[in-house]
Amino acid sequence: MTDPLDRHCVVELHAFPGRVPQLRRIVAARLRHWRLDLHVAPVGKGIDELLTNVHRHVGDGNRCVVELRWTGRHLTASVEDNGPRMPRLLTAGGGLARVAALSDSWGTCATAEGKVVWFTRSVRSPQDIPRVPWRPLTGLGTARCEPVPVPAPAVFAPPVSRVPVLV
Repeated sequence: MTDPLDRHCVVELHAFPGRVPQLRRIVAARLRHWRLDLHVAPVGKGIDELLTNVHRHVGDGNRCVVELRWTGRHLTASVEDNGPRMPRLLTAGGGLARVAALSDSWGTCATAEGKVVWFTRSVRSPQDIPRVPWRPLTGLGTARCEPVPVPAPAVFAPPVSRVPVLV
C-alpha cells in the first residue's frame, strides 16, 4: 500500500526463515519504485538482520510487521513483533551492531503486544519526484491533530499576446 502524501509500505508476515528472501525482494521492489536504488542493499540487509532476530529470539511462525516510510529526507524501516524481550546491542557484534553500521540511527520501542525495532537512513529525493506535504504518523495524539491541507495545483494560462490589430 502506498500513501499518496508520503511513501509508506506495510507488510505483515509470519517469521519463517524462507520468508526473509521474499521480503527482501518486496522491499527492493518498493525502494526501486521510489527510485531509491542506492539504498536497496543496505536497507535489505538491515531488515534481513531484524527478521533473523525475530526468528532467532521470538520463534518460528510469530506474526511480525515490516514497515517502510520515506518522507523525502529520511527512510525509516521497522519490524514489529510480539516477543516480550527487548533487544540489546552486544559488544561482540551481532545483528543490531550490523543494523547500527548500516543506518544513521536506530532504536527500539515497547508496544502493548511486543516491540518495534527501527532504523533510519538519510535519503535525498530524486529531483523528478514531486514534493508533497508530510502527514503525521497515526497513534498517540492524532485525535487532537488537524489534517494537513493539500494545496490545489496551480493552473497557469498561456500568455496572451497584446499586439494591436489594424482593421
